[in-house]
Amino acid sequence: MMRSMFAAISGLKNHQTFMDVVGNNIANVNTTGFKQSRVTFQDILSQTLRGASGPQGGRGGVNGEQIGLGVLVSGIDTIQSQGTLQSTGKSTDMAIQGDGYFVMSDGKQSMYTRDGAFDLALDGTLASASSGPLVHIMWC
Repeated sequence: MMRSMFAAISGLKNHQTFMDVVGNNIANVNTTGFKQSRVTFQDILSQTLRGASGPQGGRGGVNGEQIGLGVLVSGIDTIQSQGTLQSTGKSTDMAIQGDGYFVMSDGKQSMYTRDGAFDLALDGTLASASSGPLVHIMWC
């Protein structure tokens, strides 16, 4: 009885993680440059009740028998596939087709984005207004 309860609890806990990822994907469906995520699961352990055996004496073999002891999140992956490109009519907007990111710097740290909605800064350089204060683009 306890074994089945632990398996059910692990399933519920990991299903909550799955729902969190799905909720995040839905919440960001209109976010420019957002890349969706997916959850991958794996078995925790299985208890073998009976081992498998091969055919003997003209009779077929017997399949093994196992009881699963729960599930585990093995990873949350970001799907890096190409999104749809849309024309904005704004000459400072850019898009990346294929792999890669825009590298932005505030002079102290570098940040990466696929959001190509840029404006001209006061000094005439390209900058991103979506990240709060203007962040200058580094070309690489």
